This record gives sequence, C-alpha cells and structure tokens, in this order.
Amino acid sequence: MNDHAAHANSFGPVASTYERGRPPYPAEALDWLLEPGATALSRSPVRVLDLGAGTGKLTRQLVARGLEVTAVDPSEGMLAELGRVLPELPALVGTAEGIPLPDHCVDIVLVAQAWHWVDVTQAVPEVARVLSPGGRLGLIWNLRDERTDWVQKLGQIIDSAESNRQTTVGPPFGPVQIREFPWTHRIGRTQLLDLVASRSAVILRPPTEREALLDQVRDLMDTHPALAGADEFDLPYITECARADLP
Repeated sequence: MNDHAAHANSFGPVASTYERGRPPYPAEALDWLLEPGATALSRSPVRVLDLGAGTGKLTRQLVARGLEVTAVDPSEGMLAELGRVLPELPALVGTAEGIPLPDHCVDIVLVAQAWHWVDVTQAVPEVARVLSPGGRLGLIWNLRDERTDWVQKLGQIIDSAESNRQTTVGPPFGPVQIREFPWTHRIGRTQLLDLVASRSAVILRPPTEREALLDQVRDLMDTHPALAGADEFDLPYITECARADLP
C-alpha cells in the first residue's frame, strides 16, 4: 500500500474518535451546495449520495433536511459508526472509483472531506454515471482558520497546514463554482484532542510519537492565553465548497 492509500484508509480503526472530534458543516454551506439550479434538484425529495460518508457527520444533516440519502464509504469501521447513529439508512461499502449503485439513481453526489483522496480520472465518470441528467457534484471541506494565533500554533504542532483539498472535476461536468463560508465551532478540550487524533498523519504515527504530540496539544490548551483555564472555546473554520453540474 502506498503512502497516499495508507492515509486514505487509516480512519476505520479510529471511527469513534473521528465521530467525537470532527465538526458538522454550516447550514449556509449546505444551502449553497443544494441550491436549486441543477435540473435534477427540482424533484422532491432530492436523492442524495453521500460519497465517502464516514461516520455520517454530513449524512445526518442531510437526513434532517428531509432528503433521500444513501451513504457509501470504503471503511466498514466508519460505516458501523454511521449505522449506530442512523440504523435505517442505506449504507454501502464502496469507493468513488467504484460506486455500488445503478446508473442515474441520484440527483446530487456530495463528498465531504474526501475528494482529495480519490483518483479523479476514475471518480468523475463514475459519479457522472450514477447521477441523473442535470445532476450535481458537490464537494465540501471544513478547514481550520489559521489566521487565529492558537489555531496556527495547533497546525504547527500537528505539522499540518489546511491545504490538501483539491477541486478538480472536469468533463462531463460544467465549470466548478467555489464558495467559502467562515464560521466557528464550539469545542471542548477532549473534543480538540479527538479532532487531532482523528487525522491520518496522527493515526499513522507510532503510539509513543502520537501520545507525545497529543501532550503538546494539551500544553497548548493549558498555556495559550486564548485557551488557558477554559473548558470550551471557539475553533474558527472556513468551510470551502465546490459544485459542478452535468448538462
């Protein structure tokens, strides 16, 4: 397994940590991704494929909007966590390069925190295959806003700048539109540790190195003026969205 694949497939064993630590997505971003305009989004209910659904962070927000949702993810461990939260939801093991669904069966495919893991040359035609005519592909990432000092220092500790997303789509889709949504997520000390521990670069470290890194995060929370003495604090995000429609 190459390094990219090892990172992409690292999340299953820490599914519960991922579920506890990762934030939801701002409503305004989902409004934009689901905005009428694509022909297929005029039907009701809109049929959504949450591709790379993970533990269902995005999935449950889509279900709450009354959408008809199917989840697909390559990790059985992540889908098991999703099934605990949404036991009645159709959830299938599969990848963006091999989606286990028939042709033209959904109106929109949404990919949260995952498009940078896929082989775009295979994923784009596969997504187009399962979309109905006039369907939409929507991509979304929650990115830490490192213009805030303590968030920048957190990025330095985990050696991870928020720069690994990619919005390449291409034919048969039309032009990609991009929009950013700044927001803040209220987070506790344990949740911040889970957020860090759920990152692939941290998951794959040897246990002693991983614990040493988490100790640095604890020290940041204990000593930084914006965090010291607080049980909860606001973590600023910029949610980046991209969408492209089929003809």
